[in-house]
Parts: sequence; C-alpha cells; structure tokens
Amino acid sequence: MLTHSSKSEIHFSHRSGWLRAAVLGANDGIVSTASLVLGVAAAQAARGDILIAGMAGLVAGAMSMAAGEYVSVSSQSDTETADLNREREELANNHEFERNELAMIYVKRGLDTQLAERVADQLMAHDALDAHARDELGLMSLHSAKPLQAAVASASTFAVGAALPLVLAALVPERLMLTVVAGGSLLILAALGALAARAGGAQLHIGASRVAIWGALAMTTTGLIGKLFGTIVA
Repeated sequence: MLTHSSKSEIHFSHRSGWLRAAVLGANDGIVSTASLVLGVAAAQAARGDILIAGMAGLVAGAMSMAAGEYVSVSSQSDTETADLNREREELANNHEFERNELAMIYVKRGLDTQLAERVADQLMAHDALDAHARDELGLMSLHSAKPLQAAVASASTFAVGAALPLVLAALVPERLMLTVVAGGSLLILAALGALAARAGGAQLHIGASRVAIWGALAMTTTGLIGKLFGTIVA
C-alpha cells in the first residue's frame, strides 16, 4: 500500500536548465571582462580607455551569449519537436507495435513480460505520447528546451558578471587596478562557483576551485599578452 510521507526528498535536477545558463553567463561575464580589463591595463592604457573597452566587451558578450544560447537551445528544441511528431505519427499508424516496443523497454529494465505489458497498457491509456517521449526518447517536460529562457538568463547574468570587474576598475586607484581587479574577480568567481555548487547539490569547494582556477588562467594569459603588446608598441 502506498502511503504519503511527511518528509519530502530534496532534488536538484529541476534547476539544471536555468542554472546551467545562468552560471555560464555570469562566469563568462566575469572572466572575459576581467581578462579584457587586465589585458588593456597591462598595456599601460588610460583608465577611460580601459572602461570603454570593458563596456564594449560587456555589451558584445551579453548579445553573443544570448544569440548563442538561443540558437543552440532552439536547435535542441527543434530536434525534440521532430522526434515527438514522428512518435505521434507512429502511434497513430502502428499502435500495437509501439505498445510492444514500450513493454520491451520495461522488460529490459527488469519487469517480467506480463507486468511490463500491463504497465505499457496503462501508461498508454493514460497518455501514450508522454509515455513514449519519456521512456523511449528520454524526453521530459522538466528538461525540455526553452530557448528564450536560456537566452535571457545567459545575457542578463553575463551583464551582471561583467559589470563587477568594471566597477572595481572604475573605483580603485590606477596603480592598484591590476591587483584589485584580478583578486576581486577571483573571489567573486569562487563565490559564484560555490553558490552554483550549493544550488546544484554539489560540494562547495569543488565548484569554487574549478571556476577560480580557469579564471586565473584566463586573466594571467591576457595580462601577459597585454604587457607584451604594450612593451612592443612602446
């Protein structure tokens, strides 16, 4: 007999769609803009030029993230829609074959043949397309592609992330800009990684360290290139 428990389980998979886009956007915003600021600053550019370059990077990056996410997720959505349309047609034209196909999926998962057939019959009587979408195609409404949601999340979080190193660059003395932007951006990246890990149910130190390490690598590389370019030009 099924009973209701007063204690509910906590799951994190429902956050995967927006969380991936949001974390990717914010992380890219911080890393790319901080790296751009450091690269231009290392080339001995004036503060105004650094901020103009950073703002251009913010706008271009946000639009690029939105376009990239929208196109990518739209392609995924188109594929899912095509698969569902094909499955809908197969259910209309060959219902018995689809019923047997669904039952065999349950047999492979461990049910005996009779029980698998009963489960397939009941699920198809309830919603045949949903049953095949979930168990044959692996599609669930929970994870269905949402292009506009992904685009808005990526663009907005990129802009927020990109604004943070720009604020630091605008406020600190020029002689401290490299140190403060680099150190502050790494701290923010680590905090973002830890927050994303917590939202996704992972270990905090793993999420913090992996984004901080890659961020440090990107900022170091662009800083060195800016320093080299500034020396050559000078």
